[in-house]
Amino acid sequence: MPVRITDIREVTKPISSPIRNAYIDFSRMTSSLVAVVTNVERNGRRVIGYGFNSNGRYGQGGLIRERFAPRLLEADPRTLLDATEDNLDPDRIWTCMMTNEKPGGHGDRSVAVGTIDMAVWDAVAKIAGKPLFRLLAERHGIEADPRVFVYAAGGYYYPGKDDTALCAEMRSYLDRGYTVVKMKIGGETIGEDRRRIEAVLKEIGRNAQLAVDANGRFDLATAIDYAKMLRAYPLFWYEEAGDPLDYQLQAALAEFYPAPMATGENLFSHHDARNLIRYGGMRPDRDWLQFDCALSYGLCEYQRTLAVLKDAGWSWRRCIPHGGHQMSLAIAAGLGLGGNESYPDVFQPYGGFPDGTRVENSTVTLPELPGIGFEGKSDLCTIMRELAA
Repeated sequence: MPVRITDIREVTKPISSPIRNAYIDFSRMTSSLVAVVTNVERNGRRVIGYGFNSNGRYGQGGLIRERFAPRLLEADPRTLLDATEDNLDPDRIWTCMMTNEKPGGHGDRSVAVGTIDMAVWDAVAKIAGKPLFRLLAERHGIEADPRVFVYAAGGYYYPGKDDTALCAEMRSYLDRGYTVVKMKIGGETIGEDRRRIEAVLKEIGRNAQLAVDANGRFDLATAIDYAKMLRAYPLFWYEEAGDPLDYQLQAALAEFYPAPMATGENLFSHHDARNLIRYGGMRPDRDWLQFDCALSYGLCEYQRTLAVLKDAGWSWRRCIPHGGHQMSLAIAAGLGLGGNESYPDVFQPYGGFPDGTRVENSTVTLPELPGIGFEGKSDLCTIMRELAA
């Protein structure tokens, strides 16, 4: 019997928290959880691929249920198969989802497609009986490395959170094996942020490095004021100072901040990535790119983004995706990216690693689990199987 998708299910789940960054609070944040059900069985279980969208963009249940899932379920199943007809073809599925969609407008649509795409790739790797990171490495003719650099993202603004609590949070990450930690800036005055940064740097000492993230809050003048302040400190990077589509701001900022900068998590297509490289003044010898496949049409589109970077002379090692999820972790291991974000304490159970995975010197080693590896994380697997039941 040919492989086919028999059902696509979606549920919108809350991932609310009292935290805030410089731009938004997360008190009403949601995420879409998707199950792509197939007619294939492996080890006595129906193969089901799972996906979800990254934090910071809300659940996309309406778009998934009304546009993208129906297109796949109504398609001739054979048009969604690879050449062997023994597995699904993610690129054909992606093309089917994007049928009758105009180019441009990379907003919430990219999140809906990326969520389903994650579930499709999970199913494809499970049908193949391989971890996704090894499947990707084989397809690209490169050697997979299950060891991936990760950093701990946190340092949000909490109600009543003082410098002592912030430092305790950062110390907890070091205690869990991280050597790079990140905190938010731009949600208070520049003087207050300077005090917070100095407190954290004193806490972590020489045992770790600190990255700071403004979440696109600043205009050019403020971004430059912060750059002049931040360049006095040995930071890992200065992230997303201004609006993600203001390439001129990013380019101008480089004149005032010679140390590494990072951006890209809110760019959702390979076209936007190309424009960032062309016009954003990003420096391939030091800067970092944070495109997140779960927000930007999925892995099919992310591979096109990587091709754009390669053509422009950028190493894939300069990519450290946003999102803190296992999908980007698998891509990093399979395609040799520079690492992956990690959320040790927030946005659970969607962030983090399979149970028993240890962080050592800011590096994790992926287990040999079929698919993306969601089944290895018990709290996440529980809610996924509830959806599929």
